[in-house]
Amino acid sequence: MKVVYSTCCGVDVHKTFLVATIIKTTKGVQPSYQKKRFSTFNSDIRCFKHWLLENSCFDVCMESTGKYWIPVFNLLEDKINVTIANPKWVKAVKGNKDDSKDSKWIGDLFRLGLVPGSFIPCKEIRILREYTRYRFKLTCCKRSEKIVFKMPLLFVMLPLMQLLPICLSSIVKEESRFRNRIH
Repeated sequence: MKVVYSTCCGVDVHKTFLVATIIKTTKGVQPSYQKKRFSTFNSDIRCFKHWLLENSCFDVCMESTGKYWIPVFNLLEDKINVTIANPKWVKAVKGNKDDSKDSKWIGDLFRLGLVPGSFIPCKEIRILREYTRYRFKLTCCKRSEKIVFKMPLLFVMLPLMQLLPICLSSIVKEESRFRNRIH
């Protein structure tokens, strides 16, 4: 098979650590491998980036497992070409698997150009998406807080309101209209 990337890196990302394998193809097809393990703290990811740049590795492929790849991608994307691969394209052959074998497998597939990259929008769009998701979360929290606010009122006032000739729903509606005018 034809080698697409003469120097590249396969990365297996986990919650607390990542395992990276730099693959260098010099003469012929037989590559040389360098493996290293880093934690997923920002300082260690920066050390990982420095290690890649020291080894003249500007092409990285990692599997998109959960959300663990996002901080790694964000810190590498300015100077390194990062390819995020769908797990079904880089699934390793069944058998005795470990993290270094997985990173080597991802790197080998990527080196030969067998890994199609996933679409990752530009940084501005990703930031806008995060703000939109956060706004939606706050809107949902506001709705749930209104419900939480009304529930104790209903349980405390219900026995008393049954004695009075006043409709409880009209009081709750008036109270919520009043709160909306304040904000």
